[in-house]
Amino acid sequence: MPEQPRRVVDLSHPIRAGLITYPGLPAPVIEPHLTRADSRQKYAPGTEFAMDVITMIGNTGTYLDSPFHRYADGRDLAGLDLESLVGLRAEVYHLVEDWSAHRRGIGPDALAGRDVRGAAVLLHTGWDRHFGTPAYGSGAPFLTADGADYLVDAGAVLVGIDSLNIDDTESGGERPAHTVLLGAGVHVVEHLTRLGDVPETGARFTAAPPAVEGFGTFPVRAFAELPVRAG
Repeated sequence: MPEQPRRVVDLSHPIRAGLITYPGLPAPVIEPHLTRADSRQKYAPGTEFAMDVITMIGNTGTYLDSPFHRYADGRDLAGLDLESLVGLRAEVYHLVEDWSAHRRGIGPDALAGRDVRGAAVLLHTGWDRHFGTPAYGSGAPFLTADGADYLVDAGAVLVGIDSLNIDDTESGGERPAHTVLLGAGVHVVEHLTRLGDVPETGARFTAAPPAVEGFGTFPVRAFAELPVRAG
């Protein structure tokens, strides 16, 4: 059978030197290990390479949290099953609104009525428009504790958001959504972007980090695959 045409939507923020993803965390540093000019002394004429070193915290750009991020005995990045990261049925909740201090939490009422069993639940809040600016760090929408409970009970395998954090970072240090989701083995992807380009249903979502042992969080190239219908 011929391969079905598809469109791929990149849902990741590019990583660059000096990028501030989360206020208070260090920005990545990128520097050469071997420059192209120096490599010319090592290889045959006409052959050159660039080799670079990046130093960064795992919470940089668009990244995935594994259970090890929250729990010492949870699965680390190397222990994740690729079937729970690649080609997942995507259920996108388009929740863009004028978020305010009085209405920031996403609870069960906003999530009910959809079959999310085995799916990646992607919360489109529109907050990614502030990414890389001071406005991104405060007043951000988040998933409530009972919202997280609802998604676990409903059988979601991954939850992503285009906001500062899946939790309310202004709550005094509590992280109930991380606790509930990662405790149930549900992966978390934060700082997504362009979710407005993905329909509510019909897409496939992928967010696979490198298999790093003893590590709980790392950037991903998250993307959605959308079927292209003829006509």
